[in-house]
Amino acid sequence: MLLDLPAIVAALVAAAVGFALGWWPLTRWAEHSMKHDRMPRRTIRIASAVTAGVAFSLLAWRVVAAGDYWLLPALLAFAAFATVLSIVDLAEKRLPNAVVFPALATVGVLLVPATWATGEWMRLVWALAGASAMFIAYFVLALISPSSMGMGDVKLALAIGLLAGWFGLSAWLVALLAAFVIGGVISLIALALRKVTLRGSIPFGPSMLAGAVVAVLLAAG
Repeated sequence: MLLDLPAIVAALVAAAVGFALGWWPLTRWAEHSMKHDRMPRRTIRIASAVTAGVAFSLLAWRVVAAGDYWLLPALLAFAAFATVLSIVDLAEKRLPNAVVFPALATVGVLLVPATWATGEWMRLVWALAGASAMFIAYFVLALISPSSMGMGDVKLALAIGLLAGWFGLSAWLVALLAAFVIGGVISLIALALRKVTLRGSIPFGPSMLAGAVVAVLLAAG
């Protein structure tokens, strides 16, 4: 799989497309979604281009290598939304509804042709169940610890649960657990670099989105 030429070509093309999208339209979208100018445009542009380029490349490589071509539009759309949401969350500790809910709707619609291609229509049932279960899990966490888990994270859980649930229970669990592992590692690094104190907090949305990507990369195919 690592030396699969079509997958490598797809990854390179997807990286270029993701970088281009991140450099301009996703950057503009992120800026438009922010309430304040808390991050320089150059920083947003570089972060957006690199994030989208890497995510597009990895997802395209994995999907093409596995032969799940119909799944690619849904995953690339998710990566584009994830790029915008991560930047806004890092800048303002906020996940705007104007991005979260279109992400949920777009990924949901694009999973339909992917399901048709597999012929396994129960995947859509599992996707809806995954969205509901992930929402409930994060809602409970938000009730238990409102200072560390916001309602934006709870709403984002719907889209992540939908995508991970489509792949099955194992992918759903990986998406849930990977978010906290990634978030924990980032917190330790931030503490070590003195970017945050023990009483401080860091945005959790990027960790949730990264966990979903990890789950997809492990589950595709």
